[in-house]
Amino acid sequence: MTAFTIAAAAYPLSWFDRFEDYAEKLTQWVAQAAGQGAKLLVFPEYGAMELASLGGREAANDLERALQEVAGHGAAACALHLELARRFDVAILGATAPVFTGPRPVNRAILFGPDGVIGHQDKQIMTRFEREIWDIVPGQGLAPFDTDLGRIGVVTCYDSEFPLLARHLVEQGAEVLLAPSCTDSLAGFTRVRVGCMARALENQCIVAQSPTVGDCDFCAAVDENVGRAAIYGPPDRGFPDGGILAETPLNSPGWAMAEVSLQALREVRRDGAVLNHLHWAEQAERLRR
Repeated sequence: MTAFTIAAAAYPLSWFDRFEDYAEKLTQWVAQAAGQGAKLLVFPEYGAMELASLGGREAANDLERALQEVAGHGAAACALHLELARRFDVAILGATAPVFTGPRPVNRAILFGPDGVIGHQDKQIMTRFEREIWDIVPGQGLAPFDTDLGRIGVVTCYDSEFPLLARHLVEQGAEVLLAPSCTDSLAGFTRVRVGCMARALENQCIVAQSPTVGDCDFCAAVDENVGRAAIYGPPDRGFPDGGILAETPLNSPGWAMAEVSLQALREVRRDGAVLNHLHWAEQAERLRR
């Protein structure tokens, strides 16, 4: 499929008394995006931390207990995402969640399709909070997913600020990068936003950023959330001059949605006003001189 609609969520965190309440919320979000024609839905980094509420307020507000609580609902959350992907015939990048593959958890995003789990991507580079306070560890491996919508890569939040990670995915054929994010200040959001826009420019690709938004008074790990969802492309022929295909208002929950054309991307890479994707290798050549 060379043209399809992407929906990136600006997602608020909610308190739940029952898992069924979470299922109802997620179903409503997916139904809304799918009902507007979206085929690829992106949820944010650490959006799954709202599931910590199921352990009660004291557990949810404790950094370590919250991790354990959310991880304990991983199987049920996966089953829910699979059911929604099948029911609405969409691909869903679920909100990232802690997954214990060893003594300490990774920060994992799972891509679900109508036919099952497509794959998962663990965050590669930890922020200072993750490594110095929360003790989240980086995952192993960085590779794109082959899907019916094309080849898709994931650069979770801070990962989007490192050009070589995105380039590694693009050199393996990724034309769309998904950037779930969670930032507690305008400066933090801006860093990820600038990173996403730069990755779209230098790789001449699509980048969809999905942030958490709003205050969360029950979970200390994600208590403040600042951002806007957006879908970025190269500011070149066939794309908006500002490189922004769609975006939500700052800190306003909802979907940013845009139809993207992989054929238009390929044409820009072949004969754009500039050829960043093609000329990337010239950097190393110039530095050797």
